[in-house]
Amino acid sequence: MNDSQAAPGQGPTTEVTHRFVETNGIRMHIAEQGEGPLVVLLHGFPETWYSWRHQFAALAAAGYHVVAPDQRGYGRTDRPEAVEQYSQLHLVGDVVGLIDALGEEQAVLVGHDWGSPVAWNTALLRPDRVRGIAALGLPYLPRGPVSALAGMTQGLGPGFYMNQLQQPGVADAELARDPRAGLLRVFRWGFGDSPQAEAPTLPLVPEGGSFADLLPEAGALPDWLTEADLDVYAADFARTGFTGGLNWWRTMELSWELTAPWQGAPMTTPAVYLYGERDGSVQLPGLDQLIANLQVFVPNLTRTVVLPGVGHWTQQERPDEVTAELLKFLGGL
Repeated sequence: MNDSQAAPGQGPTTEVTHRFVETNGIRMHIAEQGEGPLVVLLHGFPETWYSWRHQFAALAAAGYHVVAPDQRGYGRTDRPEAVEQYSQLHLVGDVVGLIDALGEEQAVLVGHDWGSPVAWNTALLRPDRVRGIAALGLPYLPRGPVSALAGMTQGLGPGFYMNQLQQPGVADAELARDPRAGLLRVFRWGFGDSPQAEAPTLPLVPEGGSFADLLPEAGALPDWLTEADLDVYAADFARTGFTGGLNWWRTMELSWELTAPWQGAPMTTPAVYLYGERDGSVQLPGLDQLIANLQVFVPNLTRTVVLPGVGHWTQQERPDEVTAELLKFLGGL
């Protein structure tokens, strides 16, 4: 897709355009629309810039320059081979470099899934560059005495699904066998009407099993996802594979080690936090207490919004409500 082509589902070519920028030693693909204060939308796994397709027009119409990159390892952005090049320091560096490449001093960061830690950590490491944070799905996780992976493994055992993702090439191959079906299985794992959401269980892989054992069969599409939408995602992941995205999990211990200098550093950036009532990722042990007391760690948290009946894919499952909350937050900065 070049600058003269519209994004699928986005209408005329004058709306969303595409180009590449150089940032932090990689070539990054971005989709953008509008003029005004910069708002950067950071996707999660297994997604691309396209997960924000419903937010572009409204945010641009409200007077913002909206930019959604394919993050490192995804879509048409570069995919370094070395696992250690996917640490949170690298990902924060990508965002700071993107803001520089766009000629701006600051941006509001909106993150979903893995994009949320990138937004939080950018504000932690470079608060001078971030005007505000809207986090979808994952709350701010202050750096603790052990990494999040080690803590969850201590509490839930080696079957905790993130341990399965540490093995290079294994989950990658399972999902890549049929990228379209693999994507659909992950999307069905976390949407509001999925069996897992209706009867949530801890994401524990049985002994001798694999990550794929946790996923439902491909089945029917959820009502927020069309065949055309799935085609867009599948085309990207059929070309790139899933390794780039999975490498983000494989640097969790490394990122914890590298962020030791920021242990106890204050999170002072204004923020809003949104999550789906049926999002399994916030039902892990201890997160309920963290969310209930989030303002202790994020003193400038303006509000926490629970989206009834919504699963993990917030901005796609309930786009109008999410966009309205984003505009409310942006208008208050």
